[in-house]
Amino acid sequence: MKTTTEVRYLRLLIIILIGVVVWFMPVPSGLDPIAWQLFAIFVATITGLIIKPLPMGSVAILGLTAVVITGTLEMGEALSGFQNSTIWLIVIAFFISRGFIKTGLGARIAYFFVRLFGRKTLGLSYSLIVSDLMLAPAMPSNTARAGGIIMPIVRSLSEAYGSKPDNGTEWKVGSFLITSSFQGDMITSAMFLTAMAANPLAAQIAFNITGQEITWTGWMLAAIVPGIVSLLLIPVVIYKLYPPEVKETPGAPALAMEKLQEMGALKRDEWFMIAVFILLLTLWMTGSYIRIDATAAAFIGLVTLLVTNVLSWSDIKKEEGAWDTLVWFSVLVMMAEYLNSLGMIPWFSEMMQGTVQGLGWTYTLVILAIVYFYSHYFFASNTAHVSAMYAAFLSVIVAAGAPPLLSALLLGFFSNLFGCTTHYGSGPAPVFFGTGYVTQQKWWSLGFIISIIHITVWIGIGGLWWKLLGLW
Repeated sequence: MKTTTEVRYLRLLIIILIGVVVWFMPVPSGLDPIAWQLFAIFVATITGLIIKPLPMGSVAILGLTAVVITGTLEMGEALSGFQNSTIWLIVIAFFISRGFIKTGLGARIAYFFVRLFGRKTLGLSYSLIVSDLMLAPAMPSNTARAGGIIMPIVRSLSEAYGSKPDNGTEWKVGSFLITSSFQGDMITSAMFLTAMAANPLAAQIAFNITGQEITWTGWMLAAIVPGIVSLLLIPVVIYKLYPPEVKETPGAPALAMEKLQEMGALKRDEWFMIAVFILLLTLWMTGSYIRIDATAAAFIGLVTLLVTNVLSWSDIKKEEGAWDTLVWFSVLVMMAEYLNSLGMIPWFSEMMQGTVQGLGWTYTLVILAIVYFYSHYFFASNTAHVSAMYAAFLSVIVAAGAPPLLSALLLGFFSNLFGCTTHYGSGPAPVFFGTGYVTQQKWWSLGFIISIIHITVWIGIGGLWWKLLGLW
């Protein structure tokens, strides 16, 4: 009997060798040797997240074990990340998002908007994106949101219009809907602190470096204007550059109506899900005024779903994405916090500051933000990219005199938007690309054009909006 393994031993050997090589390199002058040791383990861990010799959680556990057995940190210090409230916010949000899928409310919302706006292909794309936008605040897994709810509906609609990649009819409607839905998800992921798993990681790193807290409301307010502009603009751009053969989709609302009729009237669990969703948004937006922490609000929402039996404890135990996130997120936050407190990040910031000295903070912010954006071509994960580069880039930008909160938010937004570039750069990308509706060449070429639009919109229009908000 053939056994399967999730371990790629050659890749595992590579990350161990990388860690050992960095460990035994001469410690730079002025840097604590312990900080350098932790940096070596951090580099090996990040490399592991990129080349994946093991699943992400296993790589994180390997890194945590290395931190302890080498004496780099004490066990209590190594486990400190598991106490972080921001991590529990995103984990609980995963649990809550399960309710949207289990109750069918997520699919109902999507079909509702298709029924309203789906008579034309362009309108159909907007209806799917609006559905994604509605779900984004409470679904931190953009892979589950876009891949688990939106993409199956896209495929169903495409095939209803005879658009299938296996018979050369992908151009009819499927290619356009796949591309616009995916690109829309990259934007909605940037618009809320709880819309993508790595967003709270960026916020936590920003707090460690700048001492300024990025609240749920603060993130949402800063993103809302450039986000809406991008959501309105990107489908039109794709429609012009990658036009569908079918421009009218009069049957889509009927198909959506048929699905809604099959679902029947809103059920008890869906009503509770709607109530909890509204409660969460209210608490997240007003929490700073009524002194309810965002994580505490998430606990309130989860408890409500449990005591009303919308979710069971069995559902919670089966939510693998949440428990996986708890592990890797905690380990990465722990490493990031100690790299900062042990002096590694300040040392790197001081060293890099000389390369941009004299440019002024505005040029430094724009140039380094763009470099950060396009460096995503080398990453197959938003989380790996944020873990590897967010702290370093933010430190240099802030050291150049840029407003800390503005800098942290811009890099945080770009930590989602740069997923537009490749077919492997974010969780939803392989899901959508794997349908076969879009070639790699077209995916990359459209992604590059869209990346330029994102940078222009979020730095240009976003910059003006952030000026009005007083961020600079």
